[in-house]
Amino acid sequence: MRAHLRETIFLCGIFLICSCQTAAQTCRGKCGDILEECSCHTTCVSLLNCCSDYNQSCFQVMPHSSSMLGGRALRILSLVLHPGGRFLCRFKGEIEREGFIDAEGQAYCVSPLLYETGWIPFAVSTDGIHFDRSGEYLSVHPSKADHAFKVTLVNGTQWQYYGTPNVAGQLTMTWNSSLIGAEKVNIELWGYTEFSGRIEAQNRSALQAKLSYLYSLGRNLSNTGAFSFIPEPSHNYSGWELGNIRITASSESDGARDVQALWSGGHVLAWHLERAFRDDSAVWAEKKCQQWDELEKKLPKFLDELINCPCTLAQARADTGRFHTDYSCDIEKGSVCTYHPGSVHCVRAIQASPTHGSGQQCCYDSTGTLVLTGDSISGSTPERAHDWGSPPYMEPPRVPGYSHWLYDVISFYYCCLWSNHCHIYFSHRPSSECRNYRPPRAGVVLGDPHFITFNGLNYTFNGKGEFYLVSSPDKELSVQARTEQVKLKNGTLAKATWLSSVAMKENASDVIEVRLAEGHLQVLRNQKVLPFTEQRSMDLHGVFVFCPSPHNVTVSFCSGASVEVRVHEGTMAVTVLLPTEFNHSQGLLSWMNSSDALLTQVGEVISSADATPEEIFTFGASWNISKNSSLFTYDSKYLLDAYYVPPSHDPAFVPVFSLPEGPDDPLVADMLKMCFGEGARFCKYDTLTTRSLTVGNATLRAYQSYQAQMVALEPVVSCGWLSTPRNGKKNGTCYLEGSTLSFTCNEGYILYGSTERICLNDRTWTGKQPYCITDNNVGFVLGAVGSLSALVTVGVMIKLHDRKQDSQQVCIFWHSCMPCWTDRHLMLPRGLLLYFEPDSLLLFQNKALGGLKGN
Repeated sequence: MRAHLRETIFLCGIFLICSCQTAAQTCRGKCGDILEECSCHTTCVSLLNCCSDYNQSCFQVMPHSSSMLGGRALRILSLVLHPGGRFLCRFKGEIEREGFIDAEGQAYCVSPLLYETGWIPFAVSTDGIHFDRSGEYLSVHPSKADHAFKVTLVNGTQWQYYGTPNVAGQLTMTWNSSLIGAEKVNIELWGYTEFSGRIEAQNRSALQAKLSYLYSLGRNLSNTGAFSFIPEPSHNYSGWELGNIRITASSESDGARDVQALWSGGHVLAWHLERAFRDDSAVWAEKKCQQWDELEKKLPKFLDELINCPCTLAQARADTGRFHTDYSCDIEKGSVCTYHPGSVHCVRAIQASPTHGSGQQCCYDSTGTLVLTGDSISGSTPERAHDWGSPPYMEPPRVPGYSHWLYDVISFYYCCLWSNHCHIYFSHRPSSECRNYRPPRAGVVLGDPHFITFNGLNYTFNGKGEFYLVSSPDKELSVQARTEQVKLKNGTLAKATWLSSVAMKENASDVIEVRLAEGHLQVLRNQKVLPFTEQRSMDLHGVFVFCPSPHNVTVSFCSGASVEVRVHEGTMAVTVLLPTEFNHSQGLLSWMNSSDALLTQVGEVISSADATPEEIFTFGASWNISKNSSLFTYDSKYLLDAYYVPPSHDPAFVPVFSLPEGPDDPLVADMLKMCFGEGARFCKYDTLTTRSLTVGNATLRAYQSYQAQMVALEPVVSCGWLSTPRNGKKNGTCYLEGSTLSFTCNEGYILYGSTERICLNDRTWTGKQPYCITDNNVGFVLGAVGSLSALVTVGVMIKLHDRKQDSQQVCIFWHSCMPCWTDRHLMLPRGLLLYFEPDSLLLFQNKALGGLKGN
């Protein structure tokens, strides 16, 4: 009680200070506005001009995130009400629920069940009429929610294989009993489905998502934090095959919505399926697999609109604009790849496909090679429904997590895990090859500041102000950089600058700013600081932000462009990655056809090879931003005075353009020991301008990181997948330039074709497709060739002559003793198949992938 009173008194004290002479106006219903006498904008706290009731009207919540399944109590900070009172919470302007007030007057709203992720606005009412206090919380994918608030299914394999051969017994779940706040609990099963229904508000029919209460596993149970039971087959609910366990206080009614609760992860409900599944799970699953096969054939094609996978693991991890770690197979967490055994790391395409909301998944083995389903059950599999969902969410197949389970995961259980029909599954979910993958281009700004453009040109520009790093009008992408004067250890200012902030936006996306704050990175969304204490990543409007540490932030846009911000020893470095679709970008990192050309903002082209440092400085200064195009936040007196009021480029600041390495300089000896190899020039320059070996070393490390990324993004040539001959073996699964694949046949079979094929740099394979046939077939084929040669030769030679001109394959069908010409084969009596190429002939038994080759 005393702790809460101290907190309340402290906050009230702050806002009494902030609201100096602003008591006349209120922020009720005006959050985000700047009023005449005071402000209700988020920047008012640091600018000390908030209205007196800002914090009570435009509140923050703790915790600031919740699973989209809901059930988490969100405490409204700085709002103290009468204990036992009543107030309402309204989410998204439409979902109205009762809040509650604890014994100390703290007000809470319980997050509702939603089918979307992102920042969710909500308002509260203390009189039941006016919802004039507002805030927001972050709805997250269930797999990204705080694990402490989850129900754990002990031995998850047993849960998901229950009822299959040799899998039975008690099932156990555990939870943190202190989070329920009751002595007795109810344990419920909820099921998820998607159905076609009518949306009355929009006067249309569409697929809809629904998570429904099915039945209770136990009521009024002691809240011990553990529960075990032996499941019985369900009679009335066996059609529900995907769902969650939910635990609530026993005082809540069965299936009560949006109450405080703990949820398990979504899972296949094998343990409650009908008796037929337990009687013969393989037969039951085979039937389900065939039904899914028929359904897939009727659904729209989605594979063609997916991005190709990167060819190597290095490319996949470096292309941060388009791909992100799949947390179900993460090399940094021990490569526990349940659905892709043998892989060490998987990535997913960040953005869902535009038409169908589908996703791409790419998995790699320990050699960094892309794993394909044509070679292994562990191969990469595309997704009809992106696991992370896609805007506008809510409607299938764009519901985060659950749509993916229904369309892509349950069918994997049917066909692969519960029965032996993986070939059906992979016929609809074949791995993407990488033949059409093109790595992005990279441009970087590092140190004091040095620029390396997208086509590899490097220069140093020490201007002070705010400038365009990248401007792409056709893609509506803008990346802006702010530089400030370097402060030396003795407090004096050097005649040099470095990056202090970078702001960016694409089309109508949220504006993201990443700035240096006391040695670490601070991320802002639309001028409001984003908290990364509970989540490492956030799906925002038109942009994805990943912040694994206070020194590492990556921002990815829908186009595949990304901005990586890193801090080395207090110095910011920024890398911009652009897909090849960005043909001609503008700005300080601009890409030009000429390797040494720089383009000013007014369209003048200068040659960097002939330009003096002063001319380079003039070029850089030309890329200053206009005030009305600025994406930056000015939320302090310093930023207002130094950047908002003055010109975007400070004409009074003139940097030092060259620094001699004087023999009497005490830094030089140590500098020369440290600064060598590629990047030494940047390292030396920064050491001397900042008088700091630490800064010089940070610049060198940033340059080395850039070099490593460039190596990882080197284009590679892929010749495409080759199949294994039936009744034979293929040695090798790498299909990149220089790779060699060898082929052998099983005992009793003879190989015809090439025993070895090599991938060439023109994306083709050497040799011919190999086939394996039996010795008996060889003799029979030779006899058939002799007896039928007179009949076939004339027709074959005519066709070969006609097709020889364009090197097309020639084939014939034989049916009912009459020749029937097609593009591929001649079917002879007794099931023999005659296959022609311009320079060869193959004859083998129908349905046996083997052949006799002759010239």
